[in-house]
Amino acid sequence: MKATLRYLAGLAGPSGFGSNSTAEQVTEDCCSLLPSNLTALITGATSGIGAETARVLAKRGVRVVIGARDLRKAKEVREKIQKESPHAEVILLEIDLSSFASVQRFCSEFLALELPLNILINNAGMYSQNLEFSEEKIEMTFATNYLGHFLLTKMLLEKIIDTAKKTGIQGRIINVSSVIHSWVKRSCFSFNDMLCGKNYNGTRAYAQSKLATILHVKEVARQLKERNANVTINAVHPGIVKTGIIRAHKGLITDSLFFIASKLLKSISQVCKYFSAHLVRTQNQFHMS
Repeated sequence: MKATLRYLAGLAGPSGFGSNSTAEQVTEDCCSLLPSNLTALITGATSGIGAETARVLAKRGVRVVIGARDLRKAKEVREKIQKESPHAEVILLEIDLSSFASVQRFCSEFLALELPLNILINNAGMYSQNLEFSEEKIEMTFATNYLGHFLLTKMLLEKIIDTAKKTGIQGRIINVSSVIHSWVKRSCFSFNDMLCGKNYNGTRAYAQSKLATILHVKEVARQLKERNANVTINAVHPGIVKTGIIRAHKGLITDSLFFIASKLLKSISQVCKYFSAHLVRTQNQFHMS
């Protein structure tokens, strides 16, 4: 109960930050201590949480690679970032996480750049009220939110491990999850029902994709520990914020609930502090090693 009250009040914890702190505040004191040549790869950084995370990391001197399905929107994000931070290095690469071929092409293009990879933020996600399929005939939400990031992480994992080994800077993999994963019960984790238009439930499909993401994080964490790799992976529930995915739940009931809860919702800048905190820990770990 105390923790909930502290969260609602925005009171600072042991770290000196609270739920009302922003990404800029969390990273403000670390920018002069950051190692040079850090590279962060962020999927879905054309709006919302991803775009704000890219902006703050670029402002702190991190090279940012944006993986985006819509390069036009990605260019707009880059222009805004470079207008605020003229020396920011922002690289755009096209990726459709629902397509295995696109993910493989993206990874080949990124690896060809021969850049280090210190931070991977698997942020992109989608929600659909209607049953859709990817080009591989997989339910679209599961393909985009889970399988695409699964393949991306698998193909770039050795690069992250190698970068950490060469630089001594602990690598970070962050998967954006959701507390909605807890809505999936053992009896409800069913792929067959998702493939039937009559039984399709967009919220359940989204919840299942996020549960799969968390299970993936647990398994990769086990493998990294077994290999004694200097890389960590975490699943992060950013809190409730009205991003593009939430806006997809349009309707009288949803809009009414968000109006009532508006005082409890966090801004995108406040939500992004969770990802920025990993950057702070990276630079602290570097200077302590």
